[in-house]
Amino acid sequence: MDERIPTYVKGLDKNMEGGIPKGSLVLLCGKPGSMKSSVAYNILYQNAKQNQKKSVYISLEQGRDSLLEHMGRLKMPNQDVENLLTVVDLGYLRQNSENLDYGSGWMSVFRMYAENLKDTSNYDILVIDSLAAMEVLADVRNRRADLFHIFGWLKELGATTFVISEAVPQEETVREEDFLADGVLHLDLRREGNGVNLYLGIAKMRMSNHARGYSPLIFEGGEFEIVTE
Repeated sequence: MDERIPTYVKGLDKNMEGGIPKGSLVLLCGKPGSMKSSVAYNILYQNAKQNQKKSVYISLEQGRDSLLEHMGRLKMPNQDVENLLTVVDLGYLRQNSENLDYGSGWMSVFRMYAENLKDTSNYDILVIDSLAAMEVLADVRNRRADLFHIFGWLKELGATTFVISEAVPQEETVREEDFLADGVLHLDLRREGNGVNLYLGIAKMRMSNHARGYSPLIFEGGEFEIVTE
């Protein structure tokens, strides 16, 4: 069986033959507030803590300190894995861009940084937060062609990559990135009674026999779990 990267969302990995196929590019999609960043960070944090996997989280929107403070509150303190999990934000890249001689565009700076980190640390898992910010960075105008090249480059890095996307699961239109990605995980927020509940579904996962449909997603005691029958 091919090597898998577990998500450490209890109940999810067994629904797709043990986890994400190594080397896949997976979209993590959902509405604002659906805990996309938290689920993505959980994958990096748990793989670092339990499997000694190296990883990089590149935030193109939220600042590094803000992100780490938030994850610490969710019982995922960076100091537990700081030698294995690297968090970089766009502000850091901006401050250091003058020392990066790789072309004039922001996408060139971003690509060089990701490639240099791969060469020096050989990370196993990469998270990019978010797709929309990366499109602005790359000055995407022809989405079909430009995303084809961007996703192709990400796959060439050789890491298992998660790209966070502000997409609504109920959208009927299939987007270019859905075709290009190896996997698509959807997070959904649903108003039920007097509250709002989280759901998670596997829309697509190549090289996997996976369950379909949405399952309630619970976060408790620093752990994620889907409720299955």
